[in-house]
Amino acid sequence: MENWENKHIVFFDGDCGVCNFWVQWILERDKKDQFMFASLQSEFGQQFLSERGLETKVFNTLYLWKPKHYYQIKSRAVLEIANILGGIYKISVIGKILPAFLSDKAYDLVSKNRMKLANQKCYLPDQHQKKKFIQV
Repeated sequence: MENWENKHIVFFDGDCGVCNFWVQWILERDKKDQFMFASLQSEFGQQFLSERGLETKVFNTLYLWKPKHYYQIKSRAVLEIANILGGIYKISVIGKILPAFLSDKAYDLVSKNRMKLANQKCYLPDQHQKKKFIQV
């Protein structure tokens, strides 16, 4: 297993087509191998949520976590992921000028309608990508 303690971990809804699309999007752009992934439904995801007193049955929020450093949720997690990817995606820092409550409203709107937006239910990573998913 990869050393995930030095990576940024993206927790996502493993049953959501929109979430799976964005996981694939990050995987394709993670040239510096900075991210790993865990579904919120997994044992590791459930442990992450319960240790922080977060909801363990509703999976409508994306979390970005770097062990021993921080975690971010919703729109701030999305903006930070883009910033970490670097390159052209660093322009996302502009989004931080919006107050979180406004950008999170947009995030919540997409989250509420995400099952209607994508009908993809299953994502099968290739051999290299499988190493980036935490299986505990």
